Amino acid sequence: MTRAFLIVMDSVGCGGAPDAADFGDEGANTLAHIAQACAAGRADAGRSGPLRMPVLDGLGLGAAIRLASGAETPGLAATPTGLWGAATEVSRGKDTPTGHWELAGVPVPWEWTTFPDTDPAFPPDLLAEMARAAGTEGTLCNTHASGTEVIERFGAEHLRTGWPICYTSVDSVLQIAAHEEAFGLDRLLDVCETLAPRLHAMKVGRVIARPFLGSEATGFVRTQNRRDFAIAPPAPTLCDRVQAAGRRVHAIGKIKDIFSGRGIDTVAKGSDAALMEALIAAGQVAEGGSLTFANFVEFDSLYGHRRDVAGYARALEWFDAQLPRFLATLRPGDLAIFTADHGNDPTWHGTEHTRERVPVVGYGVGVHEVGIVGFGDIGATIGAHLGIEMFDMGKAMLP
Repeated sequence: MTRAFLIVMDSVGCGGAPDAADFGDEGANTLAHIAQACAAGRADAGRSGPLRMPVLDGLGLGAAIRLASGAETPGLAATPTGLWGAATEVSRGKDTPTGHWELAGVPVPWEWTTFPDTDPAFPPDLLAEMARAAGTEGTLCNTHASGTEVIERFGAEHLRTGWPICYTSVDSVLQIAAHEEAFGLDRLLDVCETLAPRLHAMKVGRVIARPFLGSEATGFVRTQNRRDFAIAPPAPTLCDRVQAAGRRVHAIGKIKDIFSGRGIDTVAKGSDAALMEALIAAGQVAEGGSLTFANFVEFDSLYGHRRDVAGYARALEWFDAQLPRFLATLRPGDLAIFTADHGNDPTWHGTEHTRERVPVVGYGVGVHEVGIVGFGDIGATIGAHLGIEMFDMGKAMLP
């Protein structure tokens, strides 16, 4: 039995979304703008020259970007040798659960609740409930902010008061940051888990625990122990269907959190470097008929939100350089699809995700142009490859 690998490069969009203007993102293009910046010498910190991604570009990455948006892609000009195209999202949103659910065959049937860009952003009763759950007299921040900014601004005060730091963004999310040792990791997770049912009832997509370490003297840094308490998908996903067919589903990265643990058999977490080793190990040992579903988040979390073009380019080149090790583990008949869940253009204004199409690049079925497809077509293709019942949403792209 052949296997399938669905690999999400978090936030690695390719522009061209037809409704981007509705989100204030008309013209955003994560991959094209990074490639253009590299070619112009504007992304030379820790690297230099045009963007180099020979493996994914050889499969069709550059062609996928040009198809999606018509943008120039200096450095990405190979003739495709794999499955390639671009995907358009139909759900209203540009965040992680929306993108991943739709990739797995389940569009979001509701409008997500978001919090206003005010100070405070959260209603008083929610702040009071958070303080009660934390056993503190109050909370800190309570507004729109970036995760690295809030620990710099409030880390020292958090250590003095013990109050949790809570913040949000344009996404449907409540994030709570706390010191992993002084506040306690288990305590932070308990606070988030306690609040999650209320937020989910409000159609807020995620409550995210954001632990950090450090001191005012040394500086503060987030750890790898992030955990997302996500609302459950409203219908069976690709993971559920594969598992229901008696197959195994291996989650790498934050996949288990995104799908609320449903349809998952094994979990690997850690830095993107650790996740790459887990992906390579899955290629070596995953069972016939299994699905390995991976998310590599650091493109988004370390570089997109921080508007670090050179860092994003370094991460893309590192990822591509690891792929020969992974592809060498694949067996005849296996299918690997590389895609994304949304954009996060590091050349764009603000620090938020960007509404974009995403690339679709596949290995294992020879040369095959799929054109502009839907996110749901990716899940349907994985299902068809594994012989799983087709979805209501999506059509298989296989030749």
